[in-house]
Amino acid sequence: MALGYVALVLHAHLPFVRHPESDYVLEEEWLYEAITETYVPLLQVFEGLKRDGIDFKMTMSMTPPLVSMLRDPLLQERYDEHLAKLEELTEKEIEHNEHNGHIRYLAEYYATEFQKIRQTWESYDRDLVTAFKQFLDSNNLEIITCGATHGYMPLMKMYPQAVWAQIKVACEHYEENFGRPPKGIWLPECAYYEGVERMLADAGLRYFLTDGHGLLYGRPRPRFGSYAPIFTETGVAVFGRDHESSQQVWSSMVGYPGDPVYREFYKDLGWEAEYEYIKPYIMPNGQRKNIGIKYHKITARDGGLSEKALYDPYWAREKAAEHAGNFMYNREEQVEHLAAMMQRPPIVVSPYDAELFGHWWYEGPWFIDYLFRKSWYDQNRFEMTHLADYLRRHPTQQVCRPSQSSWGYKGFHEYWLNETNTWIYPHLHKAAERMIELSRREPADELEWRALNQAARELLLAQSSDWAFIMRTGTMVPYAVRRTRSHLLRLNKLYEDIKSEKIDSGWLEKVEKIDNIFPNINYRVYRPL
Repeated sequence: MALGYVALVLHAHLPFVRHPESDYVLEEEWLYEAITETYVPLLQVFEGLKRDGIDFKMTMSMTPPLVSMLRDPLLQERYDEHLAKLEELTEKEIEHNEHNGHIRYLAEYYATEFQKIRQTWESYDRDLVTAFKQFLDSNNLEIITCGATHGYMPLMKMYPQAVWAQIKVACEHYEENFGRPPKGIWLPECAYYEGVERMLADAGLRYFLTDGHGLLYGRPRPRFGSYAPIFTETGVAVFGRDHESSQQVWSSMVGYPGDPVYREFYKDLGWEAEYEYIKPYIMPNGQRKNIGIKYHKITARDGGLSEKALYDPYWAREKAAEHAGNFMYNREEQVEHLAAMMQRPPIVVSPYDAELFGHWWYEGPWFIDYLFRKSWYDQNRFEMTHLADYLRRHPTQQVCRPSQSSWGYKGFHEYWLNETNTWIYPHLHKAAERMIELSRREPADELEWRALNQAARELLLAQSSDWAFIMRTGTMVPYAVRRTRSHLLRLNKLYEDIKSEKIDSGWLEKVEKIDNIFPNINYRVYRPL
């Protein structure tokens, strides 16, 4: 009998980026890259595990913006075109490197991989949400929700209606897409503030995740630290992140992804190839970009890009298997030690961004595959579980109040509230006030009903924590600023048009087509609680 549990949790999220008004927007490729490098490879891993009789268990959030984009016909069509260009380029690379043996070998490898991706993509009729849902239905994958647009809840807590809208709209959207209400939620950025659990309970949610210190600083301090969930006074359970297992995977300096054998992320054919040759595959304005075809390995953690040696997926896969075995061994030792100390089965919760596996760490899906296989066959000290199964088996836990926390820099809120992004919050707060005011209205006709619902969409989209995060990281800042401003400006115009009873129907129709997330939203979700 197993001494304890290990729960792998992946957070699959991308901000809502969809631009039907433009033929090309670079940021749409965030989704296309994630499909190619993370979501389809994960599905292929799950399919292989099921095929081979391995009853794997994993928890995975799929946020409403991601689900909406994955099911959007326009983005599906554009991904088809994106993948076709990759396929075309790899065939061109095979011919171009006829006398360059290793590069040709890698080009042929990529051609085979892209072919497999297309086969998986088309086998599900381009609907990856249905693809993941089959593993939810078989109880291998526990899919949980998130905030409606990944809004940073502690920074909107002065407007409870805004927090409630993030939670309620997300739960309704989940049920529309998965045919059942969600059991759990990934709080955006694992950011918790005291009192949000009451809204989670009212929405029917059973559990959420926080960083380890969210439990360790709880009142009273949990007896088993972060190695057992706690129940809040509302009955909603809280799981805390385990830092030991997290660092082994997260850290590119001391963790697995920085191994010299693994693929180098920052050396890409889009920047390396001769300009005229690669021009048809980069941005329409001629600016270079990452293509996704990379021929080099990390080689040395402190080496420059010019010093990178050629990559070999065979040896990288061998290293992924080695690292999976090491991760398993460390969890065995950890669980055995904790079980002896606790006198009860511990649970080690290991949450990560899903895009780490495949996009940032190319070999990540192989690592997951080997981890489940090795854990299934090669050890008996822990059992892989997902969070819903664990709560079914262990319905009694200590009651305490978690501490305000996040999994961001320094563990609290400053990454989303600092000198780079503080300017957005007075505008977001004013917008929330206006939406709460609008929620009290009864629409005079269908046009006003549509305008009120669109105002709710615009506020939700403006509240995405991704924009503040990008402003802080310093990458793609103009886009994040533009998105924040555009949603706020649209909401303000809708507010003024509704109040003056002069709604611009043509403009409204245009905005509805651009920001078409949550087609069944009801603006009354913002009414005072």
